[in-house]
Amino acid sequence: MSMHGGMPSSQDSNRPELYEEVKLFRNAREREKYDNMADLYAVINTLQNLEKAYIRDCITPGEYTAACSKLLVQYKAAFKQVQGDEFPTIESFVKKFRLDCPAALERIKEDRPITIKDDKGNTSKCIADIVSLFITTMDKLRLDIKAMDELHPDVRDLMDTMNRLSILGSDFEGKQKVGEWLNVLSNMQASEELSETQVRQMLFDLESSYNAFNKVLHNS
Repeated sequence: MSMHGGMPSSQDSNRPELYEEVKLFRNAREREKYDNMADLYAVINTLQNLEKAYIRDCITPGEYTAACSKLLVQYKAAFKQVQGDEFPTIESFVKKFRLDCPAALERIKEDRPITIKDDKGNTSKCIADIVSLFITTMDKLRLDIKAMDELHPDVRDLMDTMNRLSILGSDFEGKQKVGEWLNVLSNMQASEELSETQVRQMLFDLESSYNAFNKVLHNS
């Protein structure tokens, strides 16, 4: 990540410092800091644009609910990497970078999509947890993490959380598929690993279940 100035004039030819590269960071730690801030900036900006798109009827309530739930999960992870003395609150980050995002801040404050009624956070928390667990488990599989003891806790939590969400019926296909994989993992030793074929099938089943979950949100 670097920036170059324009071409120096002839009168500057004896000033070699003008030719030096300007770097935003001096080491890997600083680079990670800037990368984390860029991630948070992008999530907030996307959330702001999503809110505007929903208000203008550019997307369906279902599409909005699913996208907003995912973004709120990503926001929490991104802000955790940036939060500290310099940015104790999200408002301090927004002020520093002059972000015009009132709708995004309101959504972050309420911690739920505008389409989900406030039932003391129960439904919205379940939805956020399900989104997070689907994403986490699929990411692990894509990173070739396939040991029973690394996958089982997330799959068990995913199943438990889906069972708590009243809008998901007992015949919801996602419950059936996740339940099958929970059974497979439960019958393995902690150090055992899924085969490549199993990993591929499990990833396919989870993606299918996640899409089905989003459809339920669209229609609720």
